[in-house]
Amino acid sequence: MSVWACLSLKVKQGKFEKLLPFLEANVPNVRKFPGALNVSILHDDETDQFLVFEEWASRDDHQKYIEFISQNGVMTQLLAFMEGPPEVKYYAKVPV
Repeated sequence: MSVWACLSLKVKQGKFEKLLPFLEANVPNVRKFPGALNVSILHDDETDQFLVFEEWASRDDHQKYIEFISQNGVMTQLLAFMEGPPEVKYYAKVPV
């Protein structure tokens, strides 16, 4: 069964417009990473809060991805736009 990784991030004031090209360049790489099944990004204009919903084949696959972007510098680049590190929670889909 797949797992959903839900990340909550707050954008630094004045950084939203610069963040968009970064996301456009990097989100396709997330979708191509082994084990990635789905990626959706939501933004609240009033609070500059982002929610990232990623479906992965397994939690281990997501953690391998996080390790990969932590080592290659993409995580550092992402965090430069944010007020702090993401809050990450994992969920399983409920078949109802």
